[in-house]
Amino acid sequence: AAAQLPEEDCMKLNPSFVGIALSSLLAIDLWASKRLGVCAGEGSAWGSARPLMKVIEVSGHGIPWVLGTFYGLWHTDSSAAREVLLNLLFALLLDLVMVSVVKGLVKRPRPTHNKMDMFVTISVDKYSFPSGHATRAALVCRFVLRHLVLAVPLRVLVVLWALIVSISRVMLGRHNMTDVLFGLLLGYALYGVVEHCWLSPATAPALFALW
Repeated sequence: AAAQLPEEDCMKLNPSFVGIALSSLLAIDLWASKRLGVCAGEGSAWGSARPLMKVIEVSGHGIPWVLGTFYGLWHTDSSAAREVLLNLLFALLLDLVMVSVVKGLVKRPRPTHNKMDMFVTISVDKYSFPSGHATRAALVCRFVLRHLVLAVPLRVLVVLWALIVSISRVMLGRHNMTDVLFGLLLGYALYGVVEHCWLSPATAPALFALW
């Protein structure tokens, strides 16, 4: 009788179920993302909405948020507001660093149907995974809902803004769906880091002395 192969050798002869599943999911992700890129160009199905999508893109960009936070720090006389704004600045910088590191490690190219006409980019922005806009949207959304006193309609608008910014990344062809989904998860998790490392006059007196 033929000798039976060891179990580990038998496993090597068979295709990896996990590998097949991941390849299938990736194919679905690329296909669906391309179908949903309805504003990727002027000639796309919803090409006329592209200018509006680009305005939404700017609303989730890091530079306006960082500059706006600096402006608030410069002009506020409230110690409570200063504490919140310093931690928002910390959150935004942490987000920029983490997204840049992950993009540099993964190096997933942008979708082929993307037009590289984005608002202010750096070297790692040629990569797609994860979506920095999605991480920022999730992070800012959680931060604002936790630390700003807002009426219910405004809280709903903040959540809608985060969702619209995230969806617009796929519609513009900037990202695949998995880039956006992972970005949302990363941003959600980064908020937890910010809360854990919350900066206050007691924990960072030198920093608060600068303001």
